[in-house]
Amino acid sequence: MEMNRTYRTGAVGALLDEYERAASELLAIIDPLSDSEFELVRDRQTSDEHCRSIQTIISHVIHSGYGYANMIRKACSMAGEESTFRIVPRSESKAGLVRMMKYTADTLDDKMGFTDDQLMAVKMVNDWGQTYDMEQRLEHAIVHILRHRRQIERFLQREPRAFP
Repeated sequence: MEMNRTYRTGAVGALLDEYERAASELLAIIDPLSDSEFELVRDRQTSDEHCRSIQTIISHVIHSGYGYANMIRKACSMAGEESTFRIVPRSESKAGLVRMMKYTADTLDDKMGFTDDQLMAVKMVNDWGQTYDMEQRLEHAIVHILRHRRQIERFLQREPRAFP
């Protein structure tokens, strides 16, 4: 994923730039992996089925990214695309993440000039009842990728047999 080298303007632009940076860092970690390394179940004990392998984590990150963008679209009365969770093979992971980031950029394209008051006025409620404003939603999206990048880095530091 080629990160945008021209910085966007405003708070929304800064958040989108950082979201792209986080996605680029994640791609740099998974890019050299083989299919078997990508698909290997690394945590059989977790109750979160989206966190068992690098493949399920990346699939989750992509699906969640569409969900975040769709939440913003809905709050801004924009049409959204239906997104269904599916397991993404390694061969499609980069393209899937790039498409998700483009969808997010398209969502935010006409919002680069939003003031702080405008950002805070856009409210959305997630599936578990937490209310976010648009800035908080974007910050969460960034940190979501960072947390899963860290999780993958930890997986890769350990021998596969270290996971029950």
